[in-house]
Amino acid sequence: MAAATGQKRDYYEVLGVQKTVSAQDLKSAFRKVALQYHPDRNPGNAEAEDKFKEASEAYEVLSDPERRQKYDRFGHAGNPFGDAGGGFQGVNINDIFGEIFGDIFGGAGGGRGRRQTSRGADLRYNLEISFEEAAFGCRPKVTIPRPKKCDTCTGSGSKSGAAPRQCAACGGSGELRYTQGFFAVSRPCADCGGTGATIPDPCAKCRGSGKIPSEEVIEVAIPGGVDNGTRVRLGGMGEPGDRGGPPGDLYVTVIVREHPLFQREEYEVFCEVPVSFTQAALGAKIDVPTLDGKVKMTIPQGTQSGKVFRLRGKGIPHLHSQQRGDQHVRVIIETPTELSSKQRELLERFAEVSGEETHPQSKTFFDKVKELFG
Repeated sequence: MAAATGQKRDYYEVLGVQKTVSAQDLKSAFRKVALQYHPDRNPGNAEAEDKFKEASEAYEVLSDPERRQKYDRFGHAGNPFGDAGGGFQGVNINDIFGEIFGDIFGGAGGGRGRRQTSRGADLRYNLEISFEEAAFGCRPKVTIPRPKKCDTCTGSGSKSGAAPRQCAACGGSGELRYTQGFFAVSRPCADCGGTGATIPDPCAKCRGSGKIPSEEVIEVAIPGGVDNGTRVRLGGMGEPGDRGGPPGDLYVTVIVREHPLFQREEYEVFCEVPVSFTQAALGAKIDVPTLDGKVKMTIPQGTQSGKVFRLRGKGIPHLHSQQRGDQHVRVIIETPTELSSKQRELLERFAEVSGEETHPQSKTFFDKVKELFG
C-alpha cells in the first residue's frame, strides 16, 4: 500500500531544489539523485530503491508544468499518486529515463519498431601528400578496403530474395526488455542484431549480411590549400548499408609531408636563403625558390643578416578561393670558413682601410668595453 499523503516528503526536498528551480536545473537534480540511488548501483538495497522511486515520482510531477502548478497550490493532494493501490502507478519510468538518460541504461524503446535496413558505416582513410600537392590540389587514386553489396542476393541477404521476417524473439522491436525489481531496461536483440527482422533463408555467399569483402580504387579530389588534418568527405563512398540500406560516407584525412625548404603558417610560406658577404654588402639579384619555381629577388646594398623580404602572391592558395598568401624570405649571410691566401690578403686590406672600430656596431661594443674597464 502507498504511504498516506501526509507522510510523503516534499517533492522539492526530495530532489534537493528550491521551488523557483528552472526546468533544466530540475532535470539535472533528478539525474544526480537517480544515478545515486539507481538499482543497478545498489543491488539488493531496498532503501535505495525506495528513494529512487520517490525521486522518480517527484520528477514526474514537477517536470509537468500543469501538475507542478497544482502541486504548488495543493501539495500532494493535487497529485494523488498511488490511490489505486499501486504505490507507483501513473509514473512512466521508461519515458522519464528515455528523456533524461537516453541510452545510459540501455534505452527505453518500449516496443518501438526498428527499421529492417540500416545505414552503412562511415570509413576513414589517412592520405599522405606532398607540400606542393597540398598547396595546389591533386587527384590521387587510393585503394580502399570497402565491402560491397553481395552480387548474389543484391544486398538483401536472402538466398531466395524473400523479404525478412519479423523477429520472433523480440516481436520486431529490435529490443529485449529485462526487469530488475520494478525497473525495466532494454538491450538489442541478439537474434536479429537489433534490426527487428530475421532472414529465414540467408544467402550462402554473404551469410545473410548482404555484403562481401572487397577493395575499390577511388580517385580523391583534394582541393588546393588543404593543410595537415583537413578532412575531405566523399558522400556515399563508405560501407554499404545492411540489407539494402543506404551507404555510409568516406572521410579522407590529409597528412602533408614536410618540405626541405619551405615551412607553412596558414597560407603564408617561409624559407631561408643564404647570400654571400659581398652580395649583402654590394647588393645583388639572386634566385629564390618558390612554389612556382625560381624567381629573381633584389638584395639591396648593405643588407643585414636576418632581413626578411616578402614575395607577394607566392604563398599557399586559399582553400576554395582565388586568393594566395605571400612568401617570406629570410636572408642569412654566409661567412666563409676557408680562405685562400689571396682572399685573406684582400679582407685584411679591407679591414685596414675601413677600420674595425669605425663600424657602427663595433664602435658601440668597444665604447662599452672602455666604460667598464677604463
